[in-house]
Amino acid sequence: MDTPRIIFEDNHLLVAYKPAGFLSQSDGTDAPDMLTYLKAYIKEKYNKPGNVYLGLVHRLDRNVSGVMVFARTSKCASRLSEQIRKGTFSKRYRARVQGKLTGEGTLVNYLVKDERVNKVTVFDKEVPGSKRCELKYSAGEFDGEFTDVDVKLLTGRSHQIRAQFAHAGHPLEGDVKYGGKKSGDGIGLVSCYLSFAHPTTGEKLEFTI
Repeated sequence: MDTPRIIFEDNHLLVAYKPAGFLSQSDGTDAPDMLTYLKAYIKEKYNKPGNVYLGLVHRLDRNVSGVMVFARTSKCASRLSEQIRKGTFSKRYRARVQGKLTGEGTLVNYLVKDERVNKVTVFDKEVPGSKRCELKYSAGEFDGEFTDVDVKLLTGRSHQIRAQFAHAGHPLEGDVKYGGKKSGDGIGLVSCYLSFAHPTTGEKLEFTI
């Protein structure tokens, strides 16, 4: 398994690459997770006594790789969370979806999550307990089986990209949970871009992998 990589750090933020197979935070099992890994990194590098604070402000699914930002202070965590709520925190993904997809488009659906099986159901209209989800996509190269797609999230729902594309008839490569064909260990989805205002300086930060 790949190991996490530090992309950027200062006294307020830590931006890192999460490999497929790592959880965003511990689920109580022995599976590796980003929060534990990065807290240990900070503790060792800066010789910090006691517990290390690191705020989780967004998540990536276990089998999705990509760039994540963590807050090193509670004030920064609340400011980043506020940007996410206001929609000024920008996330983009690269996906590989089954079948041929062309042009650009927008997917709008409603999701209901079943926590017991960690899976969401997609609806075309609002139903009780559902949450609205929206994304924009731009289709790229088609290799005869899969299409490369750039995705911009306009809402941040659990399993949103995976479930919405599957509902549209284009499940992600390797995403057997949502009807995709098994392919290696991960699925065809990478969080490739983050953009947000630095929570203390206000400077626009952009990270691309």
